[in-house]
Amino acid sequence: MVERLMDFTKSILKGMRVKVHDEGLLIVFCGPSGVGKGTILQVAKEKNPSIRYSVSATTRNPRQGEVDGENYFFKSVPEFKEMIEKHELVEWVEYCGNYYGTPKKYIEDVLKEGYNVVLEIEVEGAVNIKNMYPDAVTIFVLPPTFEELEKRLQGRGTESNDAIDRRVERAKKELKLVHRFDYIIMNDDLEKAVCDFNSILSAEKLTYKRNKDILIQIGFVED
Repeated sequence: MVERLMDFTKSILKGMRVKVHDEGLLIVFCGPSGVGKGTILQVAKEKNPSIRYSVSATTRNPRQGEVDGENYFFKSVPEFKEMIEKHELVEWVEYCGNYYGTPKKYIEDVLKEGYNVVLEIEVEGAVNIKNMYPDAVTIFVLPPTFEELEKRLQGRGTESNDAIDRRVERAKKELKLVHRFDYIIMNDDLEKAVCDFNSILSAEKLTYKRNKDILIQIGFVED
């Protein structure tokens, strides 16, 4: 072991730079509607330029300010069903009367470029992603209380009271799957939630499983 450490030290002195895991991570980011996922990601991205959003396809109507191809790929129901039939989606769900799905090619292309790709998707879709991509990092965002969640939904001013009630009831069902996630973030303080998110990304880059090949390469562990 001492000899290996000496060899490693010599390689550093010779200018060889050994990096920890620097490939892109697939981040699955979930939580009830209105919990603040979008705000957390927006601020986190400002602090961490390695983050890229995965652009989902959806059949819901665009909200004010949303741009096709940037916020979502807005599709008609027939167009979305054609994507399903052609196996062009990593996952898809029907949620509150609309379809949502993740285009396979988009996320794989961005990961190859070395960026951390964040999928902001529904809870059912997250479970499917984890089954397909075991190395994906799954994060669930929690509201402080259901009362606060309802207040945030009302503050958006985009839905009726009946629709808000349905989303709150849906949130209660989604929480039953929280044990299937790797991490949780409590969004009762935005700055802390953003810090927690970026800390998770940093920690995942340092896990043994993501760095085993590097450790073999420099002789710290056996193949």
